[in-house]
Formats: sequence, structure tokens, C-alpha cells
Amino acid sequence: MDDVTHSDMLCEAARRHLFVTDLDGTLLDNEGRVPPMTARVISDLSHMGALITVATARTPATVDRILAHTFTRLPLIVMTGAALWDRPHRCYADPHPIAPDLAGEAYRLCLSAGLSPFVYNLTDDGMLHVHHVGDISPLEQRFIRDRSQLLLKQFHFHSEMAPTSSFDSTMLLLAMGPVEDVMKLGETMRLSIGLTVQAYPDNYDPRQGVLEVFAQGVSKAAAVRAMAERTGAEWVTVFGDNLNDLPMMEVADEAVAVANAMPEVIERADTVIGPNSEESVARYILESLGLVDCNDRH
Repeated sequence: MDDVTHSDMLCEAARRHLFVTDLDGTLLDNEGRVPPMTARVISDLSHMGALITVATARTPATVDRILAHTFTRLPLIVMTGAALWDRPHRCYADPHPIAPDLAGEAYRLCLSAGLSPFVYNLTDDGMLHVHHVGDISPLEQRFIRDRSQLLLKQFHFHSEMAPTSSFDSTMLLLAMGPVEDVMKLGETMRLSIGLTVQAYPDNYDPRQGVLEVFAQGVSKAAAVRAMAERTGAEWVTVFGDNLNDLPMMEVADEAVAVANAMPEVIERADTVIGPNSEESVARYILESLGLVDCNDRH
């Protein structure tokens, strides 16, 4: 990256090329971290004016920690597009909460399927309050343990069903369980409720499934389109690996799948690159901008 670091600026075409990457299974390695070379490439290019951001199902509470050593100029697309995260000012932008009555209906549908969802409520101080009712499965215990000490998120546990008031300012309902049960519930909810429903296998254990429920119209695709308009981008490249990346791949000028992506994602991609374990996203961005990483020179 020495040649890149010492360049005064990118050409005009490069400064109008927007890159949007998923995190887990795509930009991150198999340990859920941004590898050193990738962090350096994204940071250096972003300082030079490149348009690089992420689109993730994660909340700022975990994204902030993951990207601690990676500089980005643009807002981050978080919670599958339910909001943006302004890193310099540490605040949410353009949030899309679920209507309280629809959040309550989605909650009851989850319970009827034997899944108790986490309910994410965003308060005016920028804190996500995550509510959960009833018993906690081993999968949910691991999920909570990995997030219990984060500054931007607080967990609350209840023994009884949450009252209607608990669905005020709900940004997300998240349920986890056996992948067959989750996929079935996702299909049921898509047919019966006017909300955006995402159901997909877990990145780290495909036997488990993840269900996400957002306000109608929320998607990575809508957020990518808005980001392109916001930045004046003339060409959009997106990177993904899982089913929830398909919507943004469909609206991009170039859809790129990592080699470890699900078969459906690879089938829909314009280009397939190396796996996430080889820092393939960063290398592809360098190639797209006509730059060469010094680590690749022999």
C-alpha cells in the first residue's frame, strides 16, 4: 500500500465508485475480525477520498468495536438498513422504527412459533435497549455474552410478555433457533404482516437460523440506493455472502460474492472472488481502483 498511501488523490472516476461490503463472512475473517491488511487498505483509501462503507445486520454496538482500527468516512449502514451510524458524531441517522402495533403483531407471531425474539428499542440518547422474555437458549446465551458489555446496548430480561408500550421506537425484532423453524416462520410472516422480514442461516453455524423483522421498506438495497444518491456515486459495487445480501446485490451495478458465499448468492453474483479468509474484498477494491497492494508484489 505504500504507492497508494503516497498518492495525492484518486482519479475522479475512482472517487465516484461506491463500495459497500457486508461484514460477517465477507469482509471479516473467520474469527469475526477485520484483518490488518484489510484495515490498512480501507483506512488509507478512505483518507484519500474513496467511497467505502459497510452494510450489516449488526448494530453500532458491535460494529464500532469491530471497526475500531479501520477508518471510514461514510456513515455505516446498520441493522440491515434500519438506520445509519455516524461514526465521528457517534449517533444514529435516518432511523426507521416499526409501528408499535405491527411490532406487537410480529412479536406474537414469533411466540406462536416457539421463538421468543429480542426486541430492540432505540431511545433519544442513542442507546439500544434490548428486551427478552422467558427462557434463554444456549445459542441466545452466547449471543448475549458476546454483547453484554457493550456501551451502546443494554439487555433487559423479563419473566412475562412485554406490554404494548415496550414496542415504542422498536427498530428490530431478532429471533434465533433451528434453521428450519426460522425459515418457516420467515415465510409465514412475509405472507401475513406488512413488514420487512429476513430469514437466513447463521454465518458461523448454518444449523441455526436468524430471523430479523424491520419496518416496511427497510433493506440493505434501499440503504445502498440512498447512499449512492448521498455520495453522488456513478457506479456501485457490493460484496456479500448470505441471503440477506441478495437485495443489495440486485440493485448494484456490480454484485460480488466471496467464494465462501451461499450457493444462491454465488449464482446471483456478477463476480466471484476469493474467500473472506484471504482478505479478498480489500484486494478486489484495490484492483478495481487500478491500485496494487505491495504485499502482492514479488
